[in-house]
Amino acid sequence: MGKEFVKDITAMDDDFAQWYTDVVTKADLIDYSSVRGSMIIRPYGYALWENIKTALDNRIKATGHENVYMPLFIPESLLQKEKDHIEGFAPEVAWVTHGGSEELTERLCVRPTSEVLFCEHYKNIIHSYRDLPKLYNQWANVVRWEKTTRPFLRTLEFLWQEGHTCHATDEEAHEETKKMLEVYADVCENVLAIPVVKGQKTDKEKFAGAKFTYTIESLMHDGKALQSGTSHHLGDGFAKAFGIQFTDKDGQLQYVQQTSWGFTTRIIGAMIMVHGDDRGLVIPPKAAPTQVMIVPIAQHKEGVLDFAYQLKESLSAIARVDIDASDKKPGWKFNEYEMKGVPLRLEVGPKDIENKQVILARRDTGEKVIVSMDQLESQIEIILDDIQRNLFAKAKELREQKTYSATTFDELKDIFTNKTGFVKAMWCGDRECEDQIKEETSATSRCIPFEQDSISRECVCCGREADQLVYWAKAY
Repeated sequence: MGKEFVKDITAMDDDFAQWYTDVVTKADLIDYSSVRGSMIIRPYGYALWENIKTALDNRIKATGHENVYMPLFIPESLLQKEKDHIEGFAPEVAWVTHGGSEELTERLCVRPTSEVLFCEHYKNIIHSYRDLPKLYNQWANVVRWEKTTRPFLRTLEFLWQEGHTCHATDEEAHEETKKMLEVYADVCENVLAIPVVKGQKTDKEKFAGAKFTYTIESLMHDGKALQSGTSHHLGDGFAKAFGIQFTDKDGQLQYVQQTSWGFTTRIIGAMIMVHGDDRGLVIPPKAAPTQVMIVPIAQHKEGVLDFAYQLKESLSAIARVDIDASDKKPGWKFNEYEMKGVPLRLEVGPKDIENKQVILARRDTGEKVIVSMDQLESQIEIILDDIQRNLFAKAKELREQKTYSATTFDELKDIFTNKTGFVKAMWCGDRECEDQIKEETSATSRCIPFEQDSISRECVCCGREADQLVYWAKAY
């Protein structure tokens, strides 16, 4: 049965990129559209996004933020107001030049991000210190004209949330930047079971127009890194460009301090590549659209389907439960829901009903256990919690196995030639060294971790004095 199942999914170790493509399509997460680099998110994929979105939205609102919605289009003159920002996004911008058959007097940009729209609005509504802070968040789609695309990881159009806030002081904005990064880390680790490294981007890698950028970085099964969420301290650069000022308590005019932060559908790609295996998806229970799938055995026999539906109704109080009552064979159903990553499968047939028991099969380990009906609810809750913890532990162990240290440039190059993963190495802070490392290894600086560990006193590239540890990796 295993060989029959896996024949349509490329083995991870044979071709990881093809394995990924096979999984996202055959597990019904996406379909390709007629627009290059754009994807149709199918119901199963969108249900997964909705669960992630709900978990994050609840946390965002719990920190005092309100949801708003900004326009899709940005006038070119508005986008041009912040020089560094437009230069950073110029290669990815999609332009609207005609409305119907008429040429527009000013081009409109399809939003790649919404800083300038929020700035224009904030200028109109912020006047006094009493108007601060402004804590806004938007759930939206954005467009970035990528040259190379892959479902979820990099598409022309994607879904995300983008937070945009204004504060009276630099310290308040800095605190906001850190707070929201912790919210992202919480969702990644406690909902998606993805361990992350928290840190600051180098100036080369920071968001265009930001004072600095904080990031969470995760490591995929193939040893490549993925930027999983970013939070930016914008300082007062945008405020000065747009004239966002307020009167402080002393009656003096001040510029606001701003932040922005974003989390996108690419995190679904991260979840797939961190937890998936040769049988398909493995979805952490807290994110899974269906946590328990009931598969009736010998369902043509009297009472089996009725019993299965009664189970679904009673168990729906503790988990997201579904039932497959189609006429397909049980073996096909087992394989289908393993491929779709459903955390727990419940099998029940005539003998089980007679013995007042069911069989539970875990997706993460493949283990099967017989559970009596009087213990079923408690056992499902215990097993789902254990699956969640186990997936995080396995991902963290793999990350540790694929994290290396280098103290010389030759050692760094040797690691990236023969292995994949994170490499910890000291850096002097010089942009030339950062560029040289990328040129000779194809690896980029992922972050300067908040938790520093001095493995050397010398820069891994130039040998000069260095006091910053950096995580380097080849990345998606």
